[in-house]
Amino acid sequence: MGNQSKDEALYQEMCRVVGKVVLEMRDLGQEPKHIVIAGVLRASLANQKIKRTELTREAMERVVTALAGQ
Repeated sequence: MGNQSKDEALYQEMCRVVGKVVLEMRDLGQEPKHIVIAGVLRASLANQKIKRTELTREAMERVVTALAGQ
């Protein structure tokens, strides 16, 4: 990406997104396995009714790619 502040912001958003999913899964009594986290994020991204910032959308997509190996 090249832009250090954008890279840092994206990384922080990726961490926030993953942390939120892991905590929600824990609250539901589910084990937060990487492929399940990727599936939750993929399903969430498919929901076009939820408005997200470009940063959040990109972070979610990159987490899915990193966790699912796509």
